[in-house]
Amino acid sequence: MISKLNDFALGVFVQRLHLRGKKGIVLLMATDSELELLFDIARTFDAKHDFGEALSAVFALMEARAGISGGKVAFIDKERGLLCNFINKDEIIRLGEGLEGRVFETGIGKIEENCCCVPIRRGSGRGSEFIGTLSAETRNEAFLERVSSIIYDAVRLRIKLVEDYKKEAEQTARPVSAHKGNIIGSSKAIVQTLAEIAQVAPSDASVLITGESGTGKELAAAEIERLSRRAGKAFIKVNCGALPESIIESELFGHEKGAFTGAVAMRKGRFEMADGGTLFLDEIGDAPLQIQVKLLRVLQEHELERVGGSGTIKVDVRLIAATNKDLQEEVQAGRFREDLYYRLHVFPIHLPPLRERKTDIVLLADYFAEKLGTRHGKPIKRISTPAIDMLTSYSWPGNVRELENCIERAVLLSTDSVIHSYHLPPSLQTAEATHTEPTATLDAALSRLEKEMIIEALKISEGNMSLAARALGISERRMGLRVSHYGIAWKNFRK
Repeated sequence: MISKLNDFALGVFVQRLHLRGKKGIVLLMATDSELELLFDIARTFDAKHDFGEALSAVFALMEARAGISGGKVAFIDKERGLLCNFINKDEIIRLGEGLEGRVFETGIGKIEENCCCVPIRRGSGRGSEFIGTLSAETRNEAFLERVSSIIYDAVRLRIKLVEDYKKEAEQTARPVSAHKGNIIGSSKAIVQTLAEIAQVAPSDASVLITGESGTGKELAAAEIERLSRRAGKAFIKVNCGALPESIIESELFGHEKGAFTGAVAMRKGRFEMADGGTLFLDEIGDAPLQIQVKLLRVLQEHELERVGGSGTIKVDVRLIAATNKDLQEEVQAGRFREDLYYRLHVFPIHLPPLRERKTDIVLLADYFAEKLGTRHGKPIKRISTPAIDMLTSYSWPGNVRELENCIERAVLLSTDSVIHSYHLPPSLQTAEATHTEPTATLDAALSRLEKEMIIEALKISEGNMSLAARALGISERRMGLRVSHYGIAWKNFRK
């Protein structure tokens, strides 16, 4: 009879019984008919969503196939300290009284006359969790213990699913937007950055934004300006690394007519243009030393002189600077003034690289797919699961900017409103990222296929495990077990 059972399903069933010590030996010594019955009992809990219906069906199976009648399950009511019959709600059992009460109190199965009662629990010893008792008219205690183990798993799984759905409902009732102003993300690192931005934005303090290239330092500066009391006024941006040294002074501070060859008229600099508003100096670490001296004066005295001029001009400017360099190292190397560094370093904000905020990759990819799809007239409905796996496995040395370029390429290549893995650049097409490394066994390949199908079903159902289970033709309990087995974060698929 055992040979007729599906080997894979039987293996999962044996794992589900939590074999330990002598109980494992008892199972291995069980008869073929008992093994088949235990398997069918576990399958019954899988197939029926309602626990009461499943339990009644299990008792009917036990009576018809093993002659075990009088099945009864009692669960503990912790508030009242009583055991309550699950089927007959009116039956109350006090702890220490009757067969069930004594078994629950001691945690040891007992046989009295022709009735056997065993605790419903996980494990054994002091660390075990007791939730009730299972009793029936039989002297086969070992078999009843196997059934109680299956019942325990069924109960705990249903409790976990209810708790998860409640938490999800609470989160839905109190949604936290992952898109705050100019910055997208919900990871711990980016939430902390957003909190720092919100804290410093209302003041006029100088801010130094640090981070690798492509992390979004300009977006952070724009967010600070948006939340500041200077919002709506001038917001001037200057890239110090993009301006030649010969003209950067004129660009920042302006010049008078005739100050140098080609200066045919007076011209205001960026500081004057930003008067009353905010000036953002990107790549401040590339500013020449002679410019750094004048920047320090503006920060300290709030005044400047145009190139070729002698008059002092007062300005009221809030300065935000950004750099991808380590300014402390630049100071030690003599390439950056120490006094200017401390003047800028009033409130530092560090933008984490994308590899340190992996949970934001899918959010960013969806955002870019929607934005770039609209821009190019190619609406994208979704990103395939293999493509998401590749995106989240990549290290992203170019950070958010590289991700945006990657998604734009994929949008242009897509022909079915879906971004597939083969639309992504060759740099992402690795065996590790795509899970295409050779597999040694058939079981490994089947497990990978099962995991991919479950993930795809969860994505289509937006994280609804019940709908995903029905789409795959399996029970919700089995779905929960497989999701737990593969460590799939099903909540990430919910909108």
